Amino acid sequence: MSPAWRRDRLASVTLDEVAATRPRPTDPPDESAAAAGAAEVVPLRPGGEALLLEELARPARVVSGAVRLGRRTKVLVRHLLRGEIAVVDHRDIDRVSAEELIAAGAVAVLNCAPSSSGSYPNLGPQLLVEAGVLLVDVPGDGLFAALADGEELRIEVPAARAEGRITGSPSASIMRDGRLLARGEVLERARIRTETEARRSEVGAALERFAQNTIAHMREERELLAGRIDMPRFRTDFRDRSTLVVVRGVGHQRDLRALRPFIRDERPVIVAVDGGAEALLDAGLQPDMIVGDMDSAGEAALRCGAELVVHCYRDGRAPGRERLERLGVPFKLLPAPGTSQDVAMLIAAEKGARLIVTVGSPFNLVEFLDRNREGMSSTFLTRLRIGEILVDAKGVSRLYHPRPSLVPLLAVIAAGLIAMVAVVWMTPALHDVANLLWLKLQLLLGSS
Repeated sequence: MSPAWRRDRLASVTLDEVAATRPRPTDPPDESAAAAGAAEVVPLRPGGEALLLEELARPARVVSGAVRLGRRTKVLVRHLLRGEIAVVDHRDIDRVSAEELIAAGAVAVLNCAPSSSGSYPNLGPQLLVEAGVLLVDVPGDGLFAALADGEELRIEVPAARAEGRITGSPSASIMRDGRLLARGEVLERARIRTETEARRSEVGAALERFAQNTIAHMREERELLAGRIDMPRFRTDFRDRSTLVVVRGVGHQRDLRALRPFIRDERPVIVAVDGGAEALLDAGLQPDMIVGDMDSAGEAALRCGAELVVHCYRDGRAPGRERLERLGVPFKLLPAPGTSQDVAMLIAAEKGARLIVTVGSPFNLVEFLDRNREGMSSTFLTRLRIGEILVDAKGVSRLYHPRPSLVPLLAVIAAGLIAMVAVVWMTPALHDVANLLWLKLQLLLGSS
């Protein structure tokens, strides 16, 4: 039976035919037909409503491609090629990571951690499935030991049917060389939307946890509020200048495009936080300083001439030091609490920046909670510390009115003069008038 014939047959089934296939309460079940599998019963919903026929006719989904492994999504997306299958270990996939996986062209994501644990309605899974990316939660992290980059995988998802009932979470078979390697749970669009809406009512509990974490940071990291962080001397001059702090975050590419007039007119100090350096270079901008643990910035960014500041722990451990020493590029160490983004903003504030504009940084409650990191509480405290000189890029792009550039104005004037000269030269009457005016001008200049 071909799939096309089957779809045509299902599309022509009427409600009467469907009802005729259902056993009457008084009739005994036809065991011989069930054993032979001769009659295929179209199942009904509990309320008697006919099941959508296109759901029954939907074929199994198959996704194939080379695999790319990375426990840290923000590092993996730098190497992920279009059409590959990403294997990650990312609990509660956030919006930024989902957008980068989509932009990188992943056809499927195998997550060895819960893509949505239920603590908060994170937006990442919904963005992935709505973009057509197959999202599968795989129990355990055995895929990292069993696979290598570049190996070909085949993911098979059966039709959403089991024993005559639609299943909410079909199981995917992960195959390598025709052999079953693992099974995982497919996250479907309808289920994700339902769970996301159900968890929106739990925002209060998530906010309470965030507040408790913030209070704990206030006790443990008083330096963020008191300004007791010892900073080395930097060659980058922040005094009385605007500063642009670029973070790999929500909509950072769009914000950079909107800030083009501001960057052109104000010439701010540009500080990149780790992967923000890659975004700046892609936009044709040069960072003056790069701050972070240097795990997300590429080698080209680290060698672009920007001043490098490695954010290290208070006990002196610096994860990025070994990489920079291996590359042979100079850098400075800055022990400080909080995240690298916090350190970048504190550097600008302590060194006398007139205005700090953040790009890609979380700026509202939803974005803070969606990041789902304990360190976000320190970011909240840092904003309290900096105060009124901090503004988001979206606010600047809406309020800033760029000054007209001198180059376009001169070009318009030059074009007008050329057009006027051409008209005078091509018109005999105007040509004579122009000669007369030129003679009078020479007489005036001679008499003077």
